[in-house]
Amino acid sequence: MPPFSQSNPISNGFSQIHQKTDNPSTNRSNIITIDVGGQLFQTTKQTLTIAGSNTIFSNLFDQNEIPFIDRDPELFSILLSLLRTGNLPSKAKNFEIQDIIFEARFYGIDDILVQSQSSPSQFEAFGLEKSLLLSLNGRDSPSAIAATPNGSVHVSHGSKITSFDWSLQRKSTTLTSFTAIDSLLALSPNVVAAGATDFSGLQILDLDLGYVRQTLNWENVTKSSSTVQAIGVSSEFLFTSFESGRRNSNSIMVYDLNSFKAVSEIAHNEIFGADLDSAIPSTKLNWVPSLNLLMASGSHSGPLGVSGNIKFWDIRSGNVVWEMKENVDCFSDITVSDTLSAIFKIGINSGEVSYIDLRNFGTSNSWHCLGDGRKVNNGKKEGFGCKIETHGNQVFCGNQGELELWSEVLMGSSKNGKDRIFRRNTLGRAKDLGGNRITNMCFGGNKMFLSRKDQQCVEVWQSSGLARRF
Repeated sequence: MPPFSQSNPISNGFSQIHQKTDNPSTNRSNIITIDVGGQLFQTTKQTLTIAGSNTIFSNLFDQNEIPFIDRDPELFSILLSLLRTGNLPSKAKNFEIQDIIFEARFYGIDDILVQSQSSPSQFEAFGLEKSLLLSLNGRDSPSAIAATPNGSVHVSHGSKITSFDWSLQRKSTTLTSFTAIDSLLALSPNVVAAGATDFSGLQILDLDLGYVRQTLNWENVTKSSSTVQAIGVSSEFLFTSFESGRRNSNSIMVYDLNSFKAVSEIAHNEIFGADLDSAIPSTKLNWVPSLNLLMASGSHSGPLGVSGNIKFWDIRSGNVVWEMKENVDCFSDITVSDTLSAIFKIGINSGEVSYIDLRNFGTSNSWHCLGDGRKVNNGKKEGFGCKIETHGNQVFCGNQGELELWSEVLMGSSKNGKDRIFRRNTLGRAKDLGGNRITNMCFGGNKMFLSRKDQQCVEVWQSSGLARRF
C-alpha cells in the first residue's frame, strides 16, 4: 500500500496526494483506494457507482494518484457501509443524525440515506414501539396529521402547521389564515392541502416558501362559503368534500392533481325539508385503485341516533356504483384497504371492528365482526371517538387509549368472505399501553404517527429493531 504523505487539500476538501503504482495490472484493478482524513479505505468501482454520476465519488475513477478527502474518516466509514449494504451500520447509533445528514450531503448521497432510513419496506407492524415524542409550540393539540412516503410529517395545531423532516430532527412552523385546520393532506414533502369546517376554501400551501399557492372553492347555489369536510387523493386527482356555509348543500369536487383545475363534480346534494340522508356530507374520502372508484362516507347524529352512508363513486360517469346506509351500529370511523380487499369500520355503539369483503363487491352488504360479536350495550357509545386505519395488509385501531393491530390469518380460500379470520394484537411495550384517547393516526416511510386528546405532541412509533435515539 502506498505510503501516506501530508498535503494541503483544496477548498472542497478533495485532493490527490498519493502516487499509484505503475504496475499495469494494479491500474486495471477494480479496487479503489481512498484516503479520508489520513485513513485509507478500499472499495470497488461498483460500490462507488451506486452513489451516482453527479457525486464526488464519480471523480475517483481512473486517477493516477490516491485521492485525499479532508473529511471525518469515521463518518465516511458509515456512509461507505451505506453504499455497500443499503443500510446504516449499527455503530451509526453513536453519532448524531444531523452530522450524518450533513456528511451525506457533502458526498451527494443524501437521497440514498433518506431511502435507507425511511423505506416503507422496513415497516414492521408487529414490532412497533413508541420511540419518540415530537413536541409542538403553543397550547393547541394536533387536529390533523399528514405524512409523506419518505417519513416526513406535517402536523396542524390551532392555526399553525408544524413540519418535521424525514429525520424528525428539523422542524419549521407555518402560520396559516385558518382559525383551526380539520383536514390536512401531504401532496409532497413541502406542499400540503388544508381545509377547515368553519373556514371557506381548500388551500394549497407551500410550507417551504410560506405562501398560499392556490385556493379552491365550490360555487354552491346559495353563493355562501364552501367549507371543507374531507380531502382525498389518487395518482391523478385531488378530491374535496365541500359543504355550503348554510349547511343546506354539499358536493365532492374532483381536481387535476397537477394543475388543480376542476375536472368534475359528483355527489351534489341540495337539502330539502327533513331529508337527513342528503344532509350528510362526506367526511372521509378513500380512493380504491383496484376498483378505480372513490369511497365517500359520512355520518350524522340525529334524534334517532347516529346514521350514515357509504357510497362508491365512478368519477368518470359521476354515478354511484354501490351504496350502503348505516342505521343500526353506524361507524365511529371507517376505512378501506385495497390490499385486504375490504372495508373496515368501528361501530359507534358496540366498539366492535367489522368488515365487508370487497371480493364480492356489489353483491354483499353485510358486516362481519372481527371480534367476539358482543351485543350492543344499553345506549352506551363504546366506539365513540375510536379511529381505524389500514396500512399494507394490517388494520390499526385506536380503541380509546389502546392501540390494536388486526391481522388476517390465512386459512385457505374463501368464497363468500364469511370465513376470513382476523387476530388482534395489542401494540407497544407495557409502559406504552393506555393513555388519552387516540385522535389521529397516519403512516409514512417506516413510521407510524399518532396523537392523543389534550396532548401537545405527536408520538412516533417505529419497529424496535429500527428505532434509534436520533
